[in-house]
Amino acid sequence: MFNALVMEKDEESGLASPSVKQLSEDDLPQGEVTVAVEYSTVNYKDGLCLSPKGGGLVRTYPHVPGIDFAGTVEASSDDRYKPGDKVVLTGWRVGEAHWGGYSQKANARADWLVPLPDGLDARQAMAVGTAGFTAMLAVMALEDHGLTPDRGPVLVTGAAGGVGSVATAILGNLGYEVAAVTGRPETGDYLKSLGATTIVPRDDLNETTKRPLESEAWAGCVDAVGGEMLARVLGQMKYGCSVAAVGLAGGAALPATVIPFLLRGVNLLGIDSVMQPYGNRLRAWKRIATDLPMDRLDAMVQPAALSDLPQLGADILKGQVKGRVVVDVNA
Repeated sequence: MFNALVMEKDEESGLASPSVKQLSEDDLPQGEVTVAVEYSTVNYKDGLCLSPKGGGLVRTYPHVPGIDFAGTVEASSDDRYKPGDKVVLTGWRVGEAHWGGYSQKANARADWLVPLPDGLDARQAMAVGTAGFTAMLAVMALEDHGLTPDRGPVLVTGAAGGVGSVATAILGNLGYEVAAVTGRPETGDYLKSLGATTIVPRDDLNETTKRPLESEAWAGCVDAVGGEMLARVLGQMKYGCSVAAVGLAGGAALPATVIPFLLRGVNLLGIDSVMQPYGNRLRAWKRIATDLPMDRLDAMVQPAALSDLPQLGADILKGQVKGRVVVDVNA
């Protein structure tokens, strides 16, 4: 028997609620690889899955959320993995359509797993998680489109959140001048400790303007906000530079014009972490192991146990979680 956070639906109200329960391996969905989970984490999607209506992501109950996990292979019917291998899983709708990592054991398809790269342990991998993996994909996309430190400052919106924190740390470590946008002034010192050189108040970018173009300010941008802020940022990009769009905390609508694309050659790069092919996953995790300073990663971490998850899920939906939560599922 082992512990898991299980979402169960009340048939009368139609609402689901989480609680820590004991399960057996027979309860787990089928999979090619059984993993003894060591750590998981809390992302925005996890908050949705933990909500009473499952955020529109969870369709069947009972359900074990947790879109990320890292641990050790216990058994495998696939030749790529053997007992004792260290692995990490992010994406593939695990924790949404499939049972996830808020459990001491999990079954998964071998195609969903990635070997843990040298230089990272399971706890560090979950301090990174989907948020950090997405941040690395965004930095790689910007670099692939010509971003270099000598081109000028890089803007990071939603900088105190999970994606923003890791993006700030990676960019700072790579020698970029990082302008970190936050609506929480108290996080300024935290962001500077991660590598931000400038703190930009959210209100400076939170309103639309009638001008489709403003002064050229940014050589690149990792945007976790979307909405009006993304529209504003597009008009401030330098000629031929790019924005990597990773989130929609500020809304899914984009009240922008095509002028920045036509007159300044701005690129808007969509970053998806869920269905990334295996080769890109390997490349990103190897870059994380080398380009993300572990001391800065540790500074982002808030520890948690399975019993803390219901509250943390509600907190992250309200924008009240700073940095990264690492869930010790065996605590």
